[in-house]
Amino acid sequence: MPGPRVTPVHGDEALPDKVDVVVIGGGIVGTSTALELSEKGLRVALCEKGGIGQEQSSRNWGWVRISRRDPREIPLMAEALRLWPGMKERTGRELGYKKAGIMFACRTDKQMAQYERWSEHLKPYQFDCRMVSGAEFDAVIPGCKDDVKGGLFTGADGRAEPQLAAPAIAEAARDRGVAILTECAVRGVETSAGHISGVVTERGPIACDAVVLAGGAWSRLFSGNLDIDFPQLKVMNTVVRTEPLEGGPEAAYWTRDFAFRKRSDGGYSLASGSVNVVDIVPDSFRLAFKYLPAMQHQWRDLRLRFGPRFAQEASYARKWRNDEPTPFEYTRVLDPKPHPKVVRTTLKAAAEAFPIFAKAKPRQSWAGYIDVTPDAVPVISGVDALPGFFMATGFSGHGFGIGPAAGKLMSEIITGRTPCVDPHHFRFSRFCDGTPLKPDDGF
Repeated sequence: MPGPRVTPVHGDEALPDKVDVVVIGGGIVGTSTALELSEKGLRVALCEKGGIGQEQSSRNWGWVRISRRDPREIPLMAEALRLWPGMKERTGRELGYKKAGIMFACRTDKQMAQYERWSEHLKPYQFDCRMVSGAEFDAVIPGCKDDVKGGLFTGADGRAEPQLAAPAIAEAARDRGVAILTECAVRGVETSAGHISGVVTERGPIACDAVVLAGGAWSRLFSGNLDIDFPQLKVMNTVVRTEPLEGGPEAAYWTRDFAFRKRSDGGYSLASGSVNVVDIVPDSFRLAFKYLPAMQHQWRDLRLRFGPRFAQEASYARKWRNDEPTPFEYTRVLDPKPHPKVVRTTLKAAAEAFPIFAKAKPRQSWAGYIDVTPDAVPVISGVDALPGFFMATGFSGHGFGIGPAAGKLMSEIITGRTPCVDPHHFRFSRFCDGTPLKPDDGF
């Protein structure tokens, strides 16, 4: 059974002639943007080359966290934590959201000191975030036999179900008049007097005044065809889910060896806390210099791999006309095979640290491609070189929890309203204005 089972969303048959905004990409960021724009009174079409939420939006861990984020993302994630509790009522559908807290465990005094320094970033927001150890740690994470000093516990954090969330938001957007167009790849854009005037899809044209690219791992390829050089690479993460398991912790938990969170079906989603597979592809060489600081920062967590993905991406057309089939039409869903060794070592490490997981029965595993920018911070911005073209992409593995707020910010930028947070750190122009591009742990 490849990939997780996502709530199916049946696309609309009719292609609208004209809308105000076309959103490209049916993940949680694209659907949230479409919902926000429609609630502001705009006519919107959402175009997805495959199915809603079929790629990384349904393959992530399901964490809704502000803890351990890059400080540049904290204000936007604070807005997301305000939005998530109301998403069920707002959409009229179940997203599986629950505020249950997340624990980042520390094995050394040095880690405890680092995480305590990080927690200072949250003090202005008055969230429940504190260092815990001893009996307090055991009360939050019962049954832990791991050799840890304590951890950073953020009670304001939570979880939701990736297989439910983007479809629920998409259907809510449709309730408000958004055209949901699945298996409808956008091939390119049309312009008039240098400004966006429409898109061309595989099913025909749609006139519009603005376009939002929320294409996840495909965003570099799409924008490159428009002569927009967006630096983006991919890393692959593997997840395993278990059958329902009685007696496990409610709060989510992270160490370098493994991480877990409870699912609404009573099982758990588990993954390595650190290992990501990096397929060597042609863009690895084209973008090597821009990613050098990130590689130096996270080299311990990356497993470089040379395999068939290189030839596959080398075969992609990098330029095409609007009347030609595109790579998006030949690969409707990115569905990489999970890494079997990561599955084995993750389950073994979890069972050693939490005896309850020795009873866990794996039901399924999957993998997904995470789109990553050089500084691990997303783009939520207009692109000056092409008026009317906006990007909400490059979330670097942090997109699921922040998705509703990212959609809100994108809609405010498009409509010229006062943004909910300062979007300066998310501007596209940082890639060419001399801004140092490197991740920030916040320590």
